[in-house]
Amino acid sequence: MLYPVAIDRGEESLGVRVPDIPGCFSGGDDYQDALISVKEAIEAHIELLVEDGDDVPAATNIERWLNDPEYAGAIWALVDVDMVRLMGGAEKINVTLPKRLIAKIDRLVATRPEFKSRSGFLTQAALERISIVNNA
Repeated sequence: MLYPVAIDRGEESLGVRVPDIPGCFSGGDDYQDALISVKEAIEAHIELLVEDGDDVPAATNIERWLNDPEYAGAIWALVDVDMVRLMGGAEKINVTLPKRLIAKIDRLVATRPEFKSRSGFLTQAALERISIVNNA
């Protein structure tokens, strides 16, 4: 899953915030260090949520945040997080879906690298729906 992150330049270092995960932030001396550190922070935060049985916030599209005044002046990046590993590994199941829906999913996955696979798409869709239902 690709989480958007906002990078803020300080006088001597960089701060990184993860808008989709409240309370998740990190920093670094340079951009590479900051992105490595924030990936570790995201993974640690998600691991704690999973251990506590809390919902894992789904990643939103970066477009959602670009004009948010709270992040004015930030440089944006996407951090790829392996949700399967963080949520206890993969388990193969059989799912029955309409052929045309499968075709639509496959076309979307082929054009959107953040999903990586049909399973990746279904995982992200499920996380988003769970988050919506639990926050209603």
